[in-house]
Amino acid sequence: MRALPLFSLVLLFGCSSVETDTSTEETAAGIAPAETEVHTVTRSKVPFLWREKVYDTSLQDSISSITIDQKLAEELTDAERAALGYVATFIGSECDWDGKVDPEFSNLKCKALSALKLGYQCSNEHLGFLQHWFRNDQEVLAQLASCPRIPFTASSQQSFNYIYLSSQGDTIKVWFSAGGVNLPMNAAWEWTEENVFLAQDDAISMVRADKSEVIRSELKFDEEF
Repeated sequence: MRALPLFSLVLLFGCSSVETDTSTEETAAGIAPAETEVHTVTRSKVPFLWREKVYDTSLQDSISSITIDQKLAEELTDAERAALGYVATFIGSECDWDGKVDPEFSNLKCKALSALKLGYQCSNEHLGFLQHWFRNDQEVLAQLASCPRIPFTASSQQSFNYIYLSSQGDTIKVWFSAGGVNLPMNAAWEWTEENVFLAQDDAISMVRADKSEVIRSELKFDEEF
């Protein structure tokens, strides 16, 4: 039987003991925007990514799967792609190896990055594009230097529930809900977040990230699995 996506596995677990806590510029070839590009798009909190129940014939059951608005993805400005690409760098979107994993672990394909045309996770195409757009934001550049490569089969990881996007003038906002599991620790968590970006000419920077309380729970293995 093939591996299940992470959040489909979570559906096979029960929860208890819930608690909360409050706890260089490099441009990829062929994808750099024109130096005169200005962000002028207006969008009102449109969905980019969400989850749906999809029937899996091999499992003969419905599983929770990520869906992306491909039409919206095609219409995005490069500034919007950069904002969404930054968010998608650090949280999974059903990432899986494209064929056999190579020795450099450089062929990890993620749904969100693929829709944004940013190539494999942590590739030169992916990071080069973001490093160019965030070249004036040293904090983001430092975060990108620790780009993670985590496939959906990992026993501990995080994934999106939904992502919404809005654009107004020079402000881009990305809202998302995400959750994580650590199966060896029987732990799960979930939170929501709003990221606000300022777009100016052909660069953007992070203005702020407002994160909700993290809801934590303990997982118990379902004996019927």
